[in-house]
Amino acid sequence: MTDPNTEVTWVDARKRLPRSGVPVAAAITGRYPAGSAESDTASGEAFWLVRPMYFTTAHFSEDGTEHRDCFVDSDGFVRLPYGLAGDDTVTHWAELPTLPGRTTHLVLGEDVQPALQDAWSARPAT
Repeated sequence: MTDPNTEVTWVDARKRLPRSGVPVAAAITGRYPAGSAESDTASGEAFWLVRPMYFTTAHFSEDGTEHRDCFVDSDGFVRLPYGLAGDDTVTHWAELPTLPGRTTHLVLGEDVQPALQDAWSARPAT
């Protein structure tokens, strides 16, 4: 059993990019559009926030546009690394943590319930 706590190491997206296909936590920056449904109180304000995304060396949007070396969120919205064209860009990225108490990101089948029980019964490190 590994420690169920984790630390995040942020990588500057201007200096290094993840491997293609890797899911990451992405720190994105941009500006909410005026009248945005995202946040009435933040309309027009700059933001910096974390979103789950994956990185890919090639992505084709629904309209057929090809994007290179980009981060894509669950809605298919494409963001480029900071400093490249785009209003919403990724400043930093971090690998997603492993499952609680595990060294992997995936457990399947009959191993799921024992893994959950181990994680739920683990005591936080002091």
